[in-house]
Amino acid sequence: MDEDIAIVNQNTRLSLIKNFFKKNIKTFSISILILLFTLLCFFAFEELKKQKKNKFAEIYNNITFNAEKFSEKQKKDNMIKIIKGKVDTYSTLALYYLIDNKIITDDNEIKNLFNIVISTNKNNELKNLVIFKKALYFSDKLPESELLNILNPIINSESIWKQHALLLMGDFYFYKKQFNKSKEFFKKIVELKNVNPKIKLDVEKRLNRDFSE
Repeated sequence: MDEDIAIVNQNTRLSLIKNFFKKNIKTFSISILILLFTLLCFFAFEELKKQKKNKFAEIYNNITFNAEKFSEKQKKDNMIKIIKGKVDTYSTLALYYLIDNKIITDDNEIKNLFNIVISTNKNNELKNLVIFKKALYFSDKLPESELLNILNPIINSESIWKQHALLLMGDFYFYKKQFNKSKEFFKKIVELKNVNPKIKLDVEKRLNRDFSE
């Protein structure tokens, strides 16, 4: 008797499951199609990104290893193309190439290219490095307020580049003979928990040498 009841219950459950799938087969089919389409789009997008990166890598390497074959205009146009292509690593390298080789000297153009590269980098520390490089490049060209505006995202963070940003501002104020402000930034470096020992030692020596009463 119990076995008969168990068989009936099992058949009932199977029947309910079959009916459920029959009633919802359209919904399941659409869901599966959507999932497959999403996966297809994802892999297609990743493949396009990979192809794009490889393309810009080839352009960058071709120019840097065969520089004599390209005119200054060709170097500039191709490197800017890489930067505007927003491929993190190579966009950053392309900007540094233009600056290091003095292919672009217009400050407004360089500032705009820096901003593109900063917005391109998704890794926070790499982004902070580019921000610091921007501040370093413009440190003798910009007033205090603009330089601080560039560096504040690093200074107000726990980035590994914070000590470098503070050091840059300390040097900036020292050069401007604003010694109280310079001392303030140098002291902030000494107070950091994870400061580079060499930087800390150098700053302590400067504080004792240049700011002792």
